[in-house]
Amino acid sequence: MVDYSKWDHIEISDDEDDTHPNIDTASLFRWRHQARVQRMEEAKNEKDIHLQRIERCEANLNATKVKIRQLELVEDKDFKELNHYRIRLSELEKESNQLQAKLKELEKKELSAPWNVDTISRDGFKKTIINKPSQKGERRIEQLSDEDKSKLWEDFINNHQEDLEKFANMEANWDATKSYLTEYPVLLCEEAANFLALWCIDLELEEDKEKLDKIAFHTVTMHFILELAKQLKTDPRATVNTFFKRIQKADKQYLDAFFDELKSFKERVKDRAQARVKKAEEEERQKRLGPGGLDPAEVFETMPPELQECFESKDIPKLQAVLSSMQRDEAEDWLNKAIASGLWIPNHSDEDGSNDISGDNISESNQ
Repeated sequence: MVDYSKWDHIEISDDEDDTHPNIDTASLFRWRHQARVQRMEEAKNEKDIHLQRIERCEANLNATKVKIRQLELVEDKDFKELNHYRIRLSELEKESNQLQAKLKELEKKELSAPWNVDTISRDGFKKTIINKPSQKGERRIEQLSDEDKSKLWEDFINNHQEDLEKFANMEANWDATKSYLTEYPVLLCEEAANFLALWCIDLELEEDKEKLDKIAFHTVTMHFILELAKQLKTDPRATVNTFFKRIQKADKQYLDAFFDELKSFKERVKDRAQARVKKAEEEERQKRLGPGGLDPAEVFETMPPELQECFESKDIPKLQAVLSSMQRDEAEDWLNKAIASGLWIPNHSDEDGSNDISGDNISESNQ
């Protein structure tokens, strides 16, 4: 049996009733229509205002969760500040629950309202077709030589360095980051992400932890957007809203993934910085190596104190006396090391002909 009850609550059209001959029919119909439209508009405005309250509450809720997560990652935790944000989080969660309950009441009220000519029908479905972005540009970049890629990177940085630095120095705030990347979508590329990552390594070497934390946050944000674009096979500019919609909903799994990557990124930056220091030290050491492949600084540091004094003062008679006081094998061993490291240069004398010790190498070994 067909259920016709859903047709019981329908407002008939504004011009369907018969009216008294003394009443202006057109004016009555117009008034009815205006009154109904006004009721619908008021209901819609009430719901829109409530949705805005929910959105603001959710934004504050998500920002508070992120702040708590950031404070928990800090080594020297400020428990007073942490407790403040935890209390604030509890208050916001309570407010969010109340707003959601109110929204359900409004939706129930909306569903129970009688149908009319404006609401009795609606679109059955809509379909939007978006052409897939061309991948030719990406393939062309991949086919470039390393030299051309380097030139492309340099050109990009020269053209957008000021915008990148402004972005990097912004506070770690989702709304501000979203607004800036929406305004400057050209920054959403690998070149910009690499620039920020290299800057993080420089800051690690400078031990500027506060600035490093800020730029690392923006770098990982950009990495997530670029990775999301690769997964969706679309332009990174088209994924900005998708990323921030996920992150601002405070989805635990997605937030955990973000902050885990942020922590891993900082560790990788620290490792790269240490590797850069070791590489620089090794290059400096290679420059110091003597003709026998020994480092004069290392040889000098392992010498007995009396032998070090001889090389520091470049006192040949004292050096001969110290070597004579040693066992023959030991003296020859130190002399060979000094020659191999360049501290002693055989058959070489200074302008006055009185010194066979390399003053330059002694100077280097003491630096």
